[in-house]
Amino acid sequence: MLGKAEIRKRIWEEMERKNIASFPRPVFGRIPNFKGSGKAAENLFTLHEWKKALVVKVNPDAPQMPVRKKCLEDGKLLVMPTPRIREGFILLDPKIIPKRLYGLASTIKGAFSLGRKIGFRELESLGKIDMIVEGSVAVNKWGERLGKGEGYGELEYAILREIGLVDEDTPIATTVHDIQVLSTRLPQDPWDVPLDIIVTPSRILRAERGPRPKGIIWEVLDKKYLDSIPLLRELAGMKK
Repeated sequence: MLGKAEIRKRIWEEMERKNIASFPRPVFGRIPNFKGSGKAAENLFTLHEWKKALVVKVNPDAPQMPVRKKCLEDGKLLVMPTPRIREGFILLDPKIIPKRLYGLASTIKGAFSLGRKIGFRELESLGKIDMIVEGSVAVNKWGERLGKGEGYGELEYAILREIGLVDEDTPIATTVHDIQVLSTRLPQDPWDVPLDIIVTPSRILRAERGPRPKGIIWEVLDKKYLDSIPLLRELAGMKK
């Protein structure tokens, strides 16, 4: 089995070579944007999980921008992690954002200006997150996922699981290009979070996933995360 880094490299290279990649380019080191991301998002919006969700967490990367915008248009509360979770999470409430600014609010810069950063108390007041939409580099039918390799998507889930906003049954979807859906197994670590639903421009695939981590695996957590994420340090202090 190829290692995670090699699989990512091959996906990024193929997307660039076949001109599937979209702005920002090159896609190396990123959750890659792709031609057809809007169509993949439209397919996501047909899911019953999407239609009934009131609170949705979406990653801040470029290919999921249509998802973030639709969240606001559909009247859903949007929870977006700040880059590398350094400033926690941002809450975007469509009731207090002018409709003409929903597109701007869907960008990272706009989210900072039109949303508000929230800590544990306000996160907990949400009650629960009804759905998560992730960006991915590679996925498969078993729900195994590779992100860009920094580990923040997994840590976001672990933090939310620790405080009870998500659980084993919270639906997690991703929007990707068909070329990112592999037929082989992907290497996984104990902290990796499997997907329920993979949505591409051409299809919707329901994964045969295994169990998810029940929270932060403190004994293997790299100290760099504690040093750079105040929210994580606060949570570690609450555990003492």
